[in-house]
Amino acid sequence: MHAVSSIPCLPAAAETPLGAEVYRGLTAAPKTLLPWLFYDRRGSELFEAITELPEYYLTRTERAIFSAHGDAMLAAANAPELAVIELGAGTAAKTGVLLEAATRHCAHVRYYPIDISASALGEARRRVAEQSPRVRVEARVADYTEDMSAIPATLCRRLVLYIGSSIGNFEPAEAADLLRSLRRRLAPGDLLLLGVDHAKERSVLLRAYNDAAGVTADFNRNILVRINRELGAAFRPGIFRHRAVWNERASRIEMHLESLIAQAVPIRELGMTVDFRRGESIHTENSYKFTPETAERLLERGGFAVRQSWTDEKRWFGAYLAEAA
Repeated sequence: MHAVSSIPCLPAAAETPLGAEVYRGLTAAPKTLLPWLFYDRRGSELFEAITELPEYYLTRTERAIFSAHGDAMLAAANAPELAVIELGAGTAAKTGVLLEAATRHCAHVRYYPIDISASALGEARRRVAEQSPRVRVEARVADYTEDMSAIPATLCRRLVLYIGSSIGNFEPAEAADLLRSLRRRLAPGDLLLLGVDHAKERSVLLRAYNDAAGVTADFNRNILVRINRELGAAFRPGIFRHRAVWNERASRIEMHLESLIAQAVPIRELGMTVDFRRGESIHTENSYKFTPETAERLLERGGFAVRQSWTDEKRWFGAYLAEAA
């Protein structure tokens, strides 16, 4: 049985970002899909639900750090005018704490949320207008992982927020490249606030990515629902098992979708059929976990000098303020 069969000339759908990624990932060995595919409207809603789960400590721990130390973080900006730029902003659920601190330390604050999801940015704009009416919002729909041009050029100091441990979704070399790409868009003295999840007990990590209510499983399988809807595929999500594993050697959580049976899945808009062996998986996400030392080394490789850092009482999560060197 061949792993994939396809027509010789790919259709137009294979030239779209979604189609190109699905074709690339499902013809690869092993099969992989990049995690940006999670974030259609339903995926964004499911992720917001994940952040409220009791097992998912990341969001509430990072929010608590911002609540405790937000004034110190924003005082370090030391600027009468500040442009706050957030990469992968989503709905800006945690950002309000920092924006409120910014208004206490800066006379004028503009907020530039950048995300690939227009619906999430609409919610972010509404949320900030309600919580921080003094802040001017200019949302930008863009994929910052491909192109940093959405970062605004401005004469005032810029503070880039890259929080939620989103940097952990990238391979280490890719993460350093992304930070270097960001650094090229900034001026010396501009700041980056990087939030990263720290390595911790295996049991805590596994619960965070395999919750009892099954919300993370639904989030993972939603990638198949999206491919069905947008590319005319015939995935049956219920016969793919969500699997989260801790790869200690690489210091990362891996998420997989494991086929429970041998099956062939047609994808109409790509003119292809994807074959799965029983037990074969699609690797959908990595989430790297850091120590303070590896986080600081990553920032230095990216062209940033760490100025301060903050963590919680358990040292489960870290926020690192770094300056463009």
